[in-house]
Amino acid sequence: MSEITDFDSLRRAMAENGEQPEGPARNARAEQLLLEAERLKIPLAVIEALGHQLKVYNYSSEKAKMFVPFARLLRMWDERPEDFDAYETHSLHWVFKWMSAGMLDQPHVPLASVEKWLGEMEHRYRLAGHSERAVRSAEFSVAAHVGDVARAERAFAAWLAADRDTMADCHACELHGQGWWQAERGRDTEALELWAPVLEGEYTCAHEPHSVLASSLLPLLRLGRPDEARAHHLRGLRLVRSMESMRSAYADHVEFCALTGNEARGLELLAERPAYFTDEGQPRSKLDFLSVVALLMGRLGELGLGGERVPGADGREWTADELAGHARAEALALAARFDERNGTGHVSERARARMAQRPLVERLPLGVRASRPTSAAPAPALAAAAPAPAEAAGEVAETDLPALLEEARRLSDTLRPHAVEAWERVARAAAADDDVELAARDLAEIADHEAIGLGSRGAAAFERAAGLYEEAGDPGEALAARARAAYVRALDGEVDEALAAVAEPYDRVLALYAEGDTEVPQAAGVLMARARILMRRVHEAEGPVSESVGTAAESAVRELLALVDGRAGDDVRLAARVAEGHAMLAELATRSGEAETGAELFARAAAEFVGAGVPWFAVEYEARLAALAHELGDMAEAERALRAALEHGGPFLEAIGRAQLHLQLAEVVGGRGAAEEAAEQALESAHWADEAGAGPTYGAWARHQLGGYLVRLGRWAEAAEVLESALTDLSAETHGDGAVVQTQWWLGDCLSELGEHRDAAERRLQAAEIARHWPEQHDHATLAHLAAESLGHAGLHAEADRAYARAGELWRDLGNVRGLIRSLRARAWLALRTGQDPDVARALMTSAVEECADAFGAAGDDEEARHRLIAELGDTHRQFGDLLARSAAEDADDEAIRVTLDEALSQMSEAVAVFVTLGESALLARTGAELAAGWLECDLGRPAQAAARARAVLRSCADAAAEDFGGDGQVDGGPMGARRAEAEQLLQAAEEPRDR
Repeated sequence: MSEITDFDSLRRAMAENGEQPEGPARNARAEQLLLEAERLKIPLAVIEALGHQLKVYNYSSEKAKMFVPFARLLRMWDERPEDFDAYETHSLHWVFKWMSAGMLDQPHVPLASVEKWLGEMEHRYRLAGHSERAVRSAEFSVAAHVGDVARAERAFAAWLAADRDTMADCHACELHGQGWWQAERGRDTEALELWAPVLEGEYTCAHEPHSVLASSLLPLLRLGRPDEARAHHLRGLRLVRSMESMRSAYADHVEFCALTGNEARGLELLAERPAYFTDEGQPRSKLDFLSVVALLMGRLGELGLGGERVPGADGREWTADELAGHARAEALALAARFDERNGTGHVSERARARMAQRPLVERLPLGVRASRPTSAAPAPALAAAAPAPAEAAGEVAETDLPALLEEARRLSDTLRPHAVEAWERVARAAAADDDVELAARDLAEIADHEAIGLGSRGAAAFERAAGLYEEAGDPGEALAARARAAYVRALDGEVDEALAAVAEPYDRVLALYAEGDTEVPQAAGVLMARARILMRRVHEAEGPVSESVGTAAESAVRELLALVDGRAGDDVRLAARVAEGHAMLAELATRSGEAETGAELFARAAAEFVGAGVPWFAVEYEARLAALAHELGDMAEAERALRAALEHGGPFLEAIGRAQLHLQLAEVVGGRGAAEEAAEQALESAHWADEAGAGPTYGAWARHQLGGYLVRLGRWAEAAEVLESALTDLSAETHGDGAVVQTQWWLGDCLSELGEHRDAAERRLQAAEIARHWPEQHDHATLAHLAAESLGHAGLHAEADRAYARAGELWRDLGNVRGLIRSLRARAWLALRTGQDPDVARALMTSAVEECADAFGAAGDDEEARHRLIAELGDTHRQFGDLLARSAAEDADDEAIRVTLDEALSQMSEAVAVFVTLGESALLARTGAELAAGWLECDLGRPAQAAARARAVLRSCADAAAEDFGGDGQVDGGPMGARRAEAEQLLQAAEEPRDR
């Protein structure tokens, strides 16, 4: 911490403090700096220190402290206005607006005092000659706060009608306030139209677009634009997360989570900012925060999670129900204080309405992972997706046994989902009525479906069903049940035992069928079970399937098809047998290396399932078809199959299966360049992976892919949030170190684009450290180079130089001359910018030129390599010239400056000569170097030479136009247009001395 010895050191210290993060530490330093200013005995120093205090208080959670320094400033102004310079005079009047808003935020300040202050502000602004725009804006805020809509509308209109002057809030803040009022009055479309210039980056400030992004969340949801709302949440949260003064905006993001099925994400946000529960400096933002805490806790209670532990106030443990009650009571008590001050009930009404909101969308995946509470119920989307058993059964009364039997048989005969549950209801209804005695056939079907529900543990139940079918006089179905019992043994790995067990039912059912004592469905049931058992041998084989195993399975499948094919009619079960048989043949063909045949058969099987009215059975085979089509290079068929699988799976697809299909589809559509849809598919994949409890594994991979697609789309803030979330779970052991490196790499790119250069450097260095151990070192070199760039942008110049030097060594080892040259040039510029001996920068740039020349000689007959090296040499000469020109010290004598500029001109001329050898492909580079040389000629007092260079560029522009450069015979726009404009400026500058 620098010592304050004079006014300049005080100003430097205040500037340094202004760059620190918002919070008590920065505020405390501002208070210390005021004491230091008072010791200097300079009135303006005290004024500036008070202004600094005001600013840091305003941008913190301690806004209530603003009033004291402002009162002192105002007293100093009234007593000695001559002590204020123009800037501090402007600042004093500017801060009047902060005081007005600050008083509104404090319920202990009487409304009469607020109104009196508003009048004082209007009086002083009029005396200073300022527009009333800022005054009317402040009046609007007072009226809107107390709920006086008529006055608010009048003040709003007057605010817009008044002229903008230096006292008006910045465009971004004004548009935020104007849009907020439109949304408050139910005009969401108008609000978003007003906010558009801020959201698009046309207007920005310290708090914008941060606040607008937060305010836009619910309007976008209400307008049915959830994708934009998601993007604004990811982008906006990143902006406000580190700013303690933005509690209200942060609350908007928690509210968004509560109303979009992202309650777990909302809990994570609460855990990040525990101080928001207790900070007292701005009661109005605390009211906003507590209101949405109550809303979120209420949602958890509705989901059956009221007893879950949640983050809260006072460092104690809370359940969701406890915190809901606490936050609601605190919020309403605070609202009542405002209403008592205001003489209305408006603030309490708004707080109650906010806490009572209902979800605006059932489910809005965000792409970032939030851990669900341990006893979380299934997500609403999952619960709603698959119809409950009662719904599937047509709401049959549990006591209506005949109707339950009819419905269960309908569902099982048509292979509908929930048939097992329907038979369970039959069993319960029968057991509940002592007067009911079910027939053996009914009991057999109950046992049969009980066994189906037990999966590999159902052998005993199938055997019981077989006995009941025998008792009911259906020997064929009894044999089919015994065959199913054999098959479930195969599922447990007892394939030989299962084959032995199915042998007798197989022989007997064929005999019965031949004698006409059973029908096709029963015989098909036995043959299908036997075929499935033989296919288990195929599935369990490691590597290629032996001929004997494949032949036996294929024979069994073809026997089944010979029995059933053409006889299915309207029997859904038989049609499904045919489809499954073709799927088995597809599997056998694939395992035998006949991928095209396998794909055709999988497609046929899927189509047959769909044709039979049971599309959910087609999903597995459409997924297999997609994989085969991908392998065969038929990406259109792969995409079609994946879309069909998602469509046909519908509500019956398990969450992990849905996640896998969405991610596969993302990779396919991303491969054809449709990054927007690929991102949507990866987003869905991440969501369903989380729902399946596979967030740390499959979900992390989906987020990795999603982040990559967002990077491709240039959506840097969203991508950064997603990639940071992915890195929480990605590991080299589970996902491979390549995925970790790529994620860090992408994240570094995002942070660099967002201007977070120190963090970008850290991510790139972490990725480089992993890549350092790889056999191929190109990625290591690239990451080291990128890290050096980030370190340089972050002002860590010594670290940047070391990273560039390391990258240069790696480029040299790889034989990558272009990378080496660029690292040398970067180090040269870094040396110049950091004030090192200019000879260091010259030496580095000279080395770059020499490396170019050496590599050119070694390129031999590789024309492409030679062309690239020539271009690199031209760029190096051009940069060398720029560097020399900028290194000419302003305090050097004229001769030294002339010598340096002559050297710079020599390098520029070399650049022009090199670019000439490249022809029209280097037109832009050549004309740029020519113009730079021309300006140097001017600086050296050689107007004729400068004019000649300007005319040469103009001729090049004319030639480009004649050759239809740019497609319309003109070069008015684009880079060549800029070249011509600069050439005309140079020519004018060169000819001016002649005219005098």
